[in-house]
Amino acid sequence: MNTDYRKPLPGTGLDYFDARAAVNAIAPGAWDRLSYTARVHAENLVRRAEPEKLQDYLRQLVENRRDMDFPWFPVRVVCHDILGQTALVDLAGLRDAIAEQGGDPAAVNPVVPVQLIVDHSLAVECGGDDPDAFRKNRAIEDRRNEDRFHFIEWTRRAFDNVDVIPAGNGIMHQINLEKMSPVVYVHDGVAFPDTCVGTDSHTPHVDALGVIAVGVGGLEAENVMLGRASWMRLPEIVGVRLTGRRQPGITATDIVLALTEFLRKERVVGAYVEFFGEGAESLSIGDRATISNMCPEYGATAALFYIDNQTIDYLRLTGRDEAQVRLVETYAKTAGFWADSLQSAQYERVLEFDLSSVVRNMAGPSNPHRRLPVHALRERGIADAALLEQARAQEAQGQMPDGAVIIAAITSCTNTSNPRNVIAAALLARNANARGLTRKPWVKTSLAPGSKAVELYLQQADLLGELQKLGFGIVAFACTTCNGMSGALHPAIQQEIIDRDLYTVAVLSGNRNFDGRIHPYAKQAFLASPPLVVAYAIAGTIRFDIEQDVLGIDGDGQQVRLRDIWPSDEEIDAIVAKAVKPEQFRKVYEPMFAARVETGEKVSPRYAWRPQSTYIRRPPYWEGALAGERTLRGMRALAVLGDNITTDHLSPSNAILPDSAAGEYLAKMGLPPEDFNSYATHRGDHLTAQRATFANPKLINEMAVVDGEVKQGSLARLEPEGKVMRMWEVIETYMQRKQPLIIIAGADYGQGSSRDWAAKGVRLAGVEAIVAEGFERIHRTNLIGMGVLPLQFKPGTTRKTLGIDGSETFDVVGTRAPGATLTLRIHRRSGEAIDVPVTCRLDSDEEVSVYEAGGVLQRFAQDFLEANKAMA
Repeated sequence: MNTDYRKPLPGTGLDYFDARAAVNAIAPGAWDRLSYTARVHAENLVRRAEPEKLQDYLRQLVENRRDMDFPWFPVRVVCHDILGQTALVDLAGLRDAIAEQGGDPAAVNPVVPVQLIVDHSLAVECGGDDPDAFRKNRAIEDRRNEDRFHFIEWTRRAFDNVDVIPAGNGIMHQINLEKMSPVVYVHDGVAFPDTCVGTDSHTPHVDALGVIAVGVGGLEAENVMLGRASWMRLPEIVGVRLTGRRQPGITATDIVLALTEFLRKERVVGAYVEFFGEGAESLSIGDRATISNMCPEYGATAALFYIDNQTIDYLRLTGRDEAQVRLVETYAKTAGFWADSLQSAQYERVLEFDLSSVVRNMAGPSNPHRRLPVHALRERGIADAALLEQARAQEAQGQMPDGAVIIAAITSCTNTSNPRNVIAAALLARNANARGLTRKPWVKTSLAPGSKAVELYLQQADLLGELQKLGFGIVAFACTTCNGMSGALHPAIQQEIIDRDLYTVAVLSGNRNFDGRIHPYAKQAFLASPPLVVAYAIAGTIRFDIEQDVLGIDGDGQQVRLRDIWPSDEEIDAIVAKAVKPEQFRKVYEPMFAARVETGEKVSPRYAWRPQSTYIRRPPYWEGALAGERTLRGMRALAVLGDNITTDHLSPSNAILPDSAAGEYLAKMGLPPEDFNSYATHRGDHLTAQRATFANPKLINEMAVVDGEVKQGSLARLEPEGKVMRMWEVIETYMQRKQPLIIIAGADYGQGSSRDWAAKGVRLAGVEAIVAEGFERIHRTNLIGMGVLPLQFKPGTTRKTLGIDGSETFDVVGTRAPGATLTLRIHRRSGEAIDVPVTCRLDSDEEVSVYEAGGVLQRFAQDFLEANKAMA
């Protein structure tokens, strides 16, 4: 701690660390040029870094240098129950490993506060047309997840610094935005910026408040939990100037889908993005949160807005204590984090985006950055007059139409944390009801807000009943459809889809629409604003031109189109102003947080593993092949893949089907198919989770060639036999042979959710290295955390230019160092060998250290035991 810069914070009785003075001491006037991101990191360094290294670290920020690591100490870790639980399973296994080597298991605890919110395990088995859906879905969730919830309760009692918010209370990001983040944190009499990492890629949701919150995998979160700095090199910091104002009828969803397309094209992958300008000033925190939430969809690490009057107004709106609200304003203005002090901030790149250019948008199919202007439905071939006529004829005959919307879900923190979006959907539902419109009977509808406050303000506005009438009753306060937890379809509908091989889709107000994610029988999915989701439930088919075609005929015989029922901005804003109140948030959060006081006695520091559990099992990361040396020699290709491989391809999260490898395993373990649950919920048991590796039915492994054609599905080719088999069977065979493996891939490898099992699964299969044209940040760090070496082809070199078909074997040669050029030696079946230069994507000395140890957990165990020996 650098006490030279510790000063009293005026009018508070607290101190703060004057990072402005520290930066200007190195380079006079430099503070004024620093971005918001750099200022927060500077404060973190002044408060936490070793004094003798402080000047070197700060120079990196001032001079935009990337030749040296610097530490970041996040204040806290926020988890959902899937990755949070798996991280804590790892820590429980770490306690066992340390105890067996003579260490004290009770000494292994998170050092920073860990907030775990149970929000990812509820499936929408009962849709929003059932008035008792919430209770029924919660009962099913509790029954299916008893093993998991038992373990989570043990962690609350067994570990220090672990706080749990139980199921049924909301989504982690929305709770973080509305309650958990103080924006300015206080500890030991010192005020400083709140910062956090979260085990979900959408943790940047709270960046809308000016909080640096970064999504990480469970392995990186474990590193932070255990008290280590998150070491990094200065990222690219990109300024995005927002100009203009949105046009009438345009929602924050429309804006973020346009921004996602724009920023993907501008290649902000891995960057910290800061939004500013008159357009940013005009956006509410709800709108800003919608934009920040989709940060991983445009590939950035963080998506920040400055602290300003909108921030202060939002803190009051959500019922924050008045003293805390005043502290945020006082600290931000004193310490140099208020928007007015950032007018001279400089960026390496400044992009400009005009909000007035945004039209009504959707995204899809298949990718969230594939913007689909609603006016272009026909020209893109999504809507089609002939197919619509055919669909209506099928409907008249009592059949589902081809192109049927089988799921319409208002879901996800992206939109339900924005009152304006939710109220707009409710008003559209009211207007549709008044004109006699109804949803189509094959559409499974649901409303799953991320906060109980949503229910209260919908009731206050007398609009909840309007949504319920159209089938959008509240089914959960949880992350549902967006996470692939859309639940079962009605058996007759599912059977008709199978029998007629129908093209069916989902429309949701979420952030992810990768093929195979939302539901196994929804062949594609489209992202849309909440009011558009309601409109598609009425239309019932994606072949519908939602802007132009007739939704229905009212009681007066008049045609009704979308424009006839779309609410005005003035009415939306008036109801938001009248119906959304601070006392609603206080009513929700005060009892929720008061209920989390410590109850009962401490439990054993070692978990009593349940041998028959398919949810929680002692992890194997200190045993067998994982404890051995990675030779990086003689590797065979498990998969040869194209561009845009997502973590849903690598380790899907949706429902487990009976004919899958995981389904067959669960059946052998005695589970009935109705309780197979999702892949996500079983990630605390490696024997189940392993079988999810590359289990996505939409996978295209270029090695899976049958009769001259590449076959889609969870397939691989066993070598040297050349036999195409189910992926899990190939993995099992290679595991028995102790065959080291490699994966060859294209660009943007590892997009999507921050799931550590996308790395754990391939490592347990025996994968030692992955060579791709480019990596998404979170997945790359997860790979390193599991001891898998990420390598990147040099520009102009690809699997195709090298003619790789998967029959080869591979070696990696060279000394591993940040950014070093290594050699990928390819041995072809003909006997030819070629050497290909590749870039080592261990991007910092810290990452080299983690990789060389075999992974995050192995490194911590080694350090812990060595420290104990030194103290003995």
